[in-house]
Amino acid sequence: MAPSWPMTPLPRARRFDWSNLGLRIASGFVLVPTALYATLGKHQHWVPAFQDRQEALPYLLMIAVAVALLSIEWGAMSAPGAPIRVSAAVTAAVLAAVFLAYETHKLSHYLLAWAVMAVGALASALVARGVAERPADAAYGVFYIGPAALCLVWLRATNQGVWWTLMLFACTWGADIGAFAVGSVLKGPKLWPKFSPNKTWSGFFGGLATAMLAGTAMASLPYFELSLWAAAFIGLSVGLATMAGDLWESALKRRFGVKDSGDIIPGHGGLLDRVDGLMFAVVVMAAARLANEIGWGH
Repeated sequence: MAPSWPMTPLPRARRFDWSNLGLRIASGFVLVPTALYATLGKHQHWVPAFQDRQEALPYLLMIAVAVALLSIEWGAMSAPGAPIRVSAAVTAAVLAAVFLAYETHKLSHYLLAWAVMAVGALASALVARGVAERPADAAYGVFYIGPAALCLVWLRATNQGVWWTLMLFACTWGADIGAFAVGSVLKGPKLWPKFSPNKTWSGFFGGLATAMLAGTAMASLPYFELSLWAAAFIGLSVGLATMAGDLWESALKRRFGVKDSGDIIPGHGGLLDRVDGLMFAVVVMAAARLANEIGWGH
């Protein structure tokens, strides 16, 4: 259950710091190749799925490190009185489910992984309660981080999973870049000034258009078995999820009274500030992939 919002307003947001753009670009040159390398594995990008467990280890390691860092940021935001204990509990709950899902690609094990995650959320709440922190916030951290991690594991493990994962990245990054570029140039009315004063409606529609273009561009490649109309619809859906995730994280930061989730990524803030949209988008992409497996979009 999501936490309630405070009544005390934060200071008015400043204009975008263009001097920070260089740091953002430099960070992207590090993060993007890392994500692509872990996703592609040691073989060429048209390999339909990881062929062995060893090949999948970089991808699993990337997810595990991301889960740990996100949990640390969540603990610092939501449990300032005991951030280490809450972060450790959230990390353990999510990674237990992730490692279980990694062991096999059977549907029964994925369902069991979701059950393990739910038990872990309850355990995290008990840990938070034991150190006089808000139990609901700790449990919510598990359900906030865990589904995205599980969907990333499942999506890459499916047939042609590399293509679906790369399309996820393309649509998510396209939505972010398109929203930033169009919103910076056209400006106009604010999208949701209460929680995110810098986002505009022009950026919102620019991001959706870019996400749709990214999706259709991926589907036009010869190895990807997906129709263009389905790819455009998926791009639109992933773009909407990306925007929703970004706005939701802005609302959470406002609820906890922080400007950024952390400072690990120069120019971006915390890792949660960078992947907030991706965490929502991968759930939508996984749903689209599941629909595709039963015959939709061919």
